[in-house]
Amino acid sequence: MTLDKKPLRLLIVEDSQNEAERLAGLFRNAGYATRVQRSTSGAELEQALRQDWDLILVTSCEDIAAAEAIRQVRHATQETPLIELAASNDPELITGALLQGAQDALPRGEDERLILVANRELANLAEYRARHAAEQALQEARARCQLLLESSVDAIAYVHDGMHIHANRTYLELFGHLDTEELAGTPVIDLIAPEAHREIKQHLKNQSGKQNTGELACAVIRADGTRPTVRMHFSSAHYDGEPCTQIVIRPHADNAATLEEQPPTIGDKRDPVTDLPTRNGFIDVAQQALAQNHAITLALIRIDRFCALQSRIGMRDTDSLLAALAGLLRKHVPEQILLGRFGDDLFSFLQPDTSTRQAEPILKELLKKVEGHLFDISGRTIQITLSIGVAGLDKTNTCLQEALDRAYRCCDEAAGNALMRYDPAHELAAAASRGNLQAIVQQALESNAFRLLFQPIISLRGDDERERYEVLLRLINPQGDEISPAEFLDAASETGMLTTIDRWVIRHSLQHLAEQLSKGHDPQLFLHLSGASLQDQTFPGWLEDQLNNVQPTASSLVFQIDEADATTYLRQVQTLVQSLVKLGCRITLSHFGREFNPFNTLRHLPVEFVKIDSAYIQDLANPENKEALQNLLGSLHEQGKRSIVPCVESATVLTTLWQSGVNYIQGYYLQEPSHSMNYDFGAENR
Repeated sequence: MTLDKKPLRLLIVEDSQNEAERLAGLFRNAGYATRVQRSTSGAELEQALRQDWDLILVTSCEDIAAAEAIRQVRHATQETPLIELAASNDPELITGALLQGAQDALPRGEDERLILVANRELANLAEYRARHAAEQALQEARARCQLLLESSVDAIAYVHDGMHIHANRTYLELFGHLDTEELAGTPVIDLIAPEAHREIKQHLKNQSGKQNTGELACAVIRADGTRPTVRMHFSSAHYDGEPCTQIVIRPHADNAATLEEQPPTIGDKRDPVTDLPTRNGFIDVAQQALAQNHAITLALIRIDRFCALQSRIGMRDTDSLLAALAGLLRKHVPEQILLGRFGDDLFSFLQPDTSTRQAEPILKELLKKVEGHLFDISGRTIQITLSIGVAGLDKTNTCLQEALDRAYRCCDEAAGNALMRYDPAHELAAAASRGNLQAIVQQALESNAFRLLFQPIISLRGDDERERYEVLLRLINPQGDEISPAEFLDAASETGMLTTIDRWVIRHSLQHLAEQLSKGHDPQLFLHLSGASLQDQTFPGWLEDQLNNVQPTASSLVFQIDEADATTYLRQVQTLVQSLVKLGCRITLSHFGREFNPFNTLRHLPVEFVKIDSAYIQDLANPENKEALQNLLGSLHEQGKRSIVPCVESATVLTTLWQSGVNYIQGYYLQEPSHSMNYDFGAENR
C-alpha cells in the first residue's frame, strides 16, 4: 500500500545512519517509494519540520530524547503520524509515548509490526487529507456558486417559510430594492400581484421538504408600482445548510421571444461590464494571431487587492470601476493591441509581431497612468494599482496555454504596482526557493551546484594500498540545507533527469581524478549508475568520448550497479557491462544479498567487486547473523569476487569481518565522506 501513490516522505530521528538506512529499507521492501531524512538533534529536527512529512519515526538520541522529539514534532504538526521505537516493551514507556502525542510505540526490532502500524497510520493520514481536501473543495465550490449567483443575469432568491432569506443583485434590481437587508424578512407574497397569491402559496407549499420543481407566469409588483409579467421557476434547495425554496425569475415568454429572434453576434463573447472580449473571445483571437505572426506578447493585468476593494465599495461600484479602467486602458494602448476581460480582477493584453522586451514600455506606461489616475465612482474617489505578468510566444514556443500560465505566475509574483516578465532562469530559481525539488535539481544541474563527496574504501587485509573512494552526491537547497539523496533522486526520477545527473557526476569525477593524477596519486573511483542510465544505449559512446578528452584512464572508474536494478534490467545491464569492460572500466554489484536469489544475477555479470548489503552486518553478535554473513562471503570468495562491506560504524564488527575474509571495508568509523580525497591509506599498514 502506498500513500496516494506518491513517494513516502519519511523522517527518522535516529543516531545511527546504518539503522536509519535499515528502517528505510524496510519501507522500500514493503512497496513504498521512500524519501528519507535523518535527524540526530533538536536543531536538525526543527529544521526538518519546516517540510511536510508523511510519517515520523522517533528514537532516543544522544542529543535529543524521544519525549523531547515528540514534543517538538507535535508543536510543529498535529497531522503527521508519529511512531516511537522504544528501547523495550515496557508498558510505562509505551503509555508515556502515547500520552506525549505518538500514534503508537513499539520496541525496536519488531519490523513486521512496524510496517503494519505504519500502514494503518498512513491510511488514516490519507483519509484525513482526502477529507480536508474535500472540505476545501466544498468551500471553494460554495464561493464559486455565490459568485455565480451574484453575477447571474437571472433574478434569484431563496425563501424559507414564505420569507426572503437571500436574493441576488438582479432580483433586487427587478423589484427596485437597494440591498438584501431591505428585502430580508419580506414575504414573497407581498411582491406578487393579488390574483396570483393562491398559486404562489401552493407552489411554496409543494417545495417544502421535497425535491421537485414548478413554474408560474404572473405579474410582480415593483417598488415603483409597475407590474411586469415574469415567469417564476420554483425548486427545492438549501441555503446555509437549511432547506428552502429557490425562485428564479426570467422574462415572460412574450418578452423573451423578441430576444430569441435576434441572431447571435460577436457580443456573445464580450464582457457586459467592460465591453471587452471575454476570456474565450480573447483566446480565439490569440489563436488566430499566433497562426499569422512570428512573435506575440501576452500580458495579464491584475488589479491589486481586488477582494478588499470589492468588499469596501460593493459589487455595483466595482462594476463601474472595471468599466472605467477598461476605458482608460483602451485610451492608452495602440489600436493593434487586443485587450480582454480575462477574469473578475484580470485583464488580458495581446500585441502581435512584438517581443516581450519591445512591449514592456507600453505596459510600464500603463502602470504609471493607472497609479496616477483618480477614478470618480458614485461620488467617491478611488485609486488603484496594477500588477502585470508578461510572457511571449514565438517559433520555439507555440503553446498559448503555457504562455498564459507563465504570464499568470509572473502576475502573481509582481507584488503590486509592478511588471514582471517571464524569465526561465528566474522562474526556475523561484520554484527552487519555494522548495520545488525538481526545480532545485534542474537549477543545480545548470549552475553546477551539486557537491561531490568521497569516502575511502580500505583494504582490511592490508594487501592492497591503492586509493579507492566511493563518490557520493549531495545537494544543498537555496536555504542552505542539505537534501537527502533519496529525496532529490526520487524527484529527478519523476522528471527523467537521472541520466543527466549520472553524467554530471562522471564529468566532475574525471576532473577530480585529473587533479589527483597531477599530484602523484592514482585513485580509483566507485560511481553509482542509476536504472535510467543502465537502459540508456547511448551511455557507452558518451563515456568513451569523455575518456578520450581527459587524462584518467577507464581503469580508474568502477561503476556500481544496484542489485535490484541489475535483476530488473538484466539483459540491458549485460549489454552495458560488456561495453564498459571493453573500455577498461571495472564493475561493482552493490547492495548484494538483498534480492531473493542474489547469486543468480551475479552469475550473468562479469563483476570484479561485490558490495554487501548493510543489513548483513546488523547485530553480528547474533550467531545466526554472523553465520549468514560468513556463508555469503565464502561463496563470493570461491567465485573470485572481491568483497566490500559498507556502513562500518564501530570497531566491534572488525574482528568478525576479518575472520570472515572481507577484502575491503567502508564507513563512518574509518572516515565520513569528505570534500577531498585526502585519506592516508598507508596508515592502515603501519
